[in-house]
Amino acid sequence: MATTTAKAFDEFKAKLTLTSTQRDLVKSRRETCHGYLEKAFPGSSDMPLQKTKLIGSAGRETIIRPLEDVDVLAVFGDAQEVYSKYYGNSRKFLYRVRDALDEYQVEVVGARGQAVRLFYKQKPHVDIAPVLPRSGGGYLLPAGDGKWISTNPDYHETWLAQKNQDLGGYLKPLVRMLRRWNREHSRYFKSFHLEVMAANTFSSLGSNSRETCQAFFKHANISASDPAFGGALDDYMGWLSTRRANAKQAMEAAETHAAKALRAEATGDHKTAIAQWRIVFGDEFPAYG
Repeated sequence: MATTTAKAFDEFKAKLTLTSTQRDLVKSRRETCHGYLEKAFPGSSDMPLQKTKLIGSAGRETIIRPLEDVDVLAVFGDAQEVYSKYYGNSRKFLYRVRDALDEYQVEVVGARGQAVRLFYKQKPHVDIAPVLPRSGGGYLLPAGDGKWISTNPDYHETWLAQKNQDLGGYLKPLVRMLRRWNREHSRYFKSFHLEVMAANTFSSLGSNSRETCQAFFKHANISASDPAFGGALDDYMGWLSTRRANAKQAMEAAETHAAKALRAEATGDHKTAIAQWRIVFGDEFPAYG
């Protein structure tokens, strides 16, 4: 609980950031996953495991509490031979990885069936993205329809880290808050899309998180390109789709409440300001008192 809006935001950002114990848990999930895959695909295999690494919000350090899922990239060797074998049907490659982990609780997940989920008794579960190194950089990921798509989480991680540095270290804390807002309001946005939207919105950032959030909701452009390969990150929400319309409405509603909160704070009414921010961010945002 907090008696000023600034203090409430400080507490909120701290609540979203992983504890050291949670960071260790995320790391251990990757290590366990690596062990399972290495056992299934040793050096003698025709598609040996090359490496694993944390990707997604865990890799980019924008993951928030409570923990849900952790994304792990699994890179396999002998890429040319493996790609030639599964060129016409990447689903066979994906299901080979799934079947190799069949002694554990696993299933194919993702909007287009691009990952293998490894379940644990307690969250976070692990989503394994099996890939092959791509000539020219990045990786080839099963697309779910039998084809392959290019992805480059290494570049995404470096790109966001540089943007965060350019913006004084304020970008990633903003992203974590926006992820909470998105989680509270129907999850219209995919995580990396939201992160790129935030990075694209600002040329500079300061320490006033309240004004920054209001500016994002007011000015952010839903249209955004993949910084690695240039494809549209918003292609999952068509121009005339209900999802895109609802996403815009969610941003407009958040901006309305944020503006009310800023006006209340300016008059010293922190109780009203905090109440407005709780509408935006949900019950995880500290209450007044």
